[in-house]
Amino acid sequence: MLERGAVIEHGSSRPGRWLRERRLRIALWVAVIEGIFIVFHQIPVAVAIVVGIAVVVLYFTQGDRLSSDTAGQVAWIAAVSQVLVMLVPIFLIVLWSIALLIVAILAVVALVLLFSRRR
Repeated sequence: MLERGAVIEHGSSRPGRWLRERRLRIALWVAVIEGIFIVFHQIPVAVAIVVGIAVVVLYFTQGDRLSSDTAGQVAWIAAVSQVLVMLVPIFLIVLWSIALLIVAILAVVALVLLFSRRR
C-alpha cells in the first residue's frame, strides 16, 4: 500500500523500486565479497580491473537503452560495485607502499643506532 503523498515513478516496476531502495547496500556487499576474493587471490587483480572497466563502459554506453526498470537498477548496481571493486587493488597498493615505507624507516633507524654504538 502506498504512503500518503507517495508517487510512483512512471515506468517503474515493483522489483525495480525494491532494487532502487536497496541498490547502494547491494552494490557495497557485492564489492566487499569480490574485494575479499581479490585480497585472498581467488580473483586476479588484472581480471578484476578488466571486468570492472568493461562493466562500467557497458553501463555508460548501453545503460540508457535498457527498457526495463529492473534491468536498469541491476546495471547500476553492477557498475557501482565494479567501480568499488576496482578501488580494492588501489587501496592494497597504497597500504603496501605505506608498509614498505615504514620498514624502510625502521631499517634506517636501526642502521643509525647500530653505527652510533661504540664497540
